[in-house]
Amino acid sequence: MYQFFVEDEQVQQDRICIVGGDVNHIGHVLRMKTGEKIRISDQSGRSYFCRILEITEEEVWAQIEDTDEMGTEFSHKVYLFQGLPKSDKMELIIQKTVELGVYTVIPVAMKNCVVKLDDKKAKSKVTRWQAIAESAAKQSKRSLIPEVKMPMSYKEAVAYAKGLDVKLVPYENEHGMSGTKAAMEQIKKGESIAVFIGPEGGFAPEEIEMVRDEMQLISLGRRILRTETAGIAALAILGYQLESQTDGRDE
Repeated sequence: MYQFFVEDEQVQQDRICIVGGDVNHIGHVLRMKTGEKIRISDQSGRSYFCRILEITEEEVWAQIEDTDEMGTEFSHKVYLFQGLPKSDKMELIIQKTVELGVYTVIPVAMKNCVVKLDDKKAKSKVTRWQAIAESAAKQSKRSLIPEVKMPMSYKEAVAYAKGLDVKLVPYENEHGMSGTKAAMEQIKKGESIAVFIGPEGGFAPEEIEMVRDEMQLISLGRRILRTETAGIAALAILGYQLESQTDGRDE
């Protein structure tokens, strides 16, 4: 079943109107027909199981048959603060962490980042990254499209994270998984979570000292992970803990 996203105002009582690029995708790329079933989510994260009623060149109308009460989102909002990596690694990071449940991705310019983006390049990159987030959200049946924010400096990122409940920093010089396990188990339902990932070359010592008293330094194991692997690994471990809290959906 294919997934699509709409604005709240496109949901009209028992019907939903799809407009924009998805109309061409439904009619000419997927070659879908009336009567076929699709899943649609609105901006508020509500999801609906629908049946296509009509396909035109400008609109696709779908009949709401049921709502997805279970949903696919965590009760937590996970913010990934990713040190800017080289080449197209950010695309992989965004794609996979969206699949794993991230809520927002914040690219961060850190001391050891090789990549330097001016405003023009950053806007172009973010447009591309946001499209990747949307595609990954559709593929993984997310109920919302995670936001990719404009790049921040490290100081800006630390200040932004102060408003979040839990702050985790996977750090190569931390040893032992007992601390990681304890940090994960202390997370309460509904809390917002920041995960900071260093770039190639890792965190600079002064960056760690800046957050040592405010954030929890954790280990992802005894091996040194590439920056594009670390965020994915952290989200996978975190996702296991968060999903375990809501098993059965009756809590």
